[in-house]
Amino acid sequence: MKILGIIPARYDSTRFPGKPLIDLAGKSMVQRVYEQAKKASSLADVVVATDDERIYNAVKAFKGNVIMTSPNHRSGTDRCAEVCKKMIGFDAIINIQGDEPLIDPKQINLLANCFNDISTELATLVKKIESNKELFNQNTPKVIINKNSEAIYFSRQVIPFIKNVAAEEFLNTHVFYKHIGIYGYRTTTLGIVSKLKLGNLELSEQLEQLRWIENGYKIKVAITKNESLAIDVPEDVAKVLESLRK
Repeated sequence: MKILGIIPARYDSTRFPGKPLIDLAGKSMVQRVYEQAKKASSLADVVVATDDERIYNAVKAFKGNVIMTSPNHRSGTDRCAEVCKKMIGFDAIINIQGDEPLIDPKQINLLANCFNDISTELATLVKKIESNKELFNQNTPKVIINKNSEAIYFSRQVIPFIKNVAAEEFLNTHVFYKHIGIYGYRTTTLGIVSKLKLGNLELSEQLEQLRWIENGYKIKVAITKNESLAIDVPEDVAKVLESLRK
């Protein structure tokens, strides 16, 4: 199994422009993500996929592998699909979030292991929800998993709803999972799902993975115990710097 790790990196983030190039204790965020990904033993290679020359030049400066892609992609999946056409010979692709500078290589390996099952088309990670704050946060997508470790549905709302139980007691009566936004695709599947049209479920929830489910694709799920720490807005930088100092 030959797996490529791709780090999509856009400069024009709505909430945090220039995010991949912010300085985190002497290294840019994109460099820190890249270096963490390179530690994953499951990956045959790692490449940054960007549409911005500033990011391209920054990656070249630390001698990283980088490729220019179209500025018209709507998602990281679409950007990965373009790279997949240019870098052939891989059996699967891992889409590594470019805003998680502390990503654990073990999480990448955990996701990659899903493709040891030849029936796996798509894969992602989830983590047990530990607090009501997470459970009721609409920015934290929840996921329901079937007995075959496949995602049934993702939602920004609490799913499943527990009837006849007070909301504050939900966690005491059921195990809820949140979605960790790292994806894996079998190469042949990536070429297909990247061409799927926007569906009603994705339009409603604003969650890309619902497009795949709505079109009948199965998403294999692996459960991680490690917490992810993403930088979505400038206020998140302090938390990452604090972790780097530990």
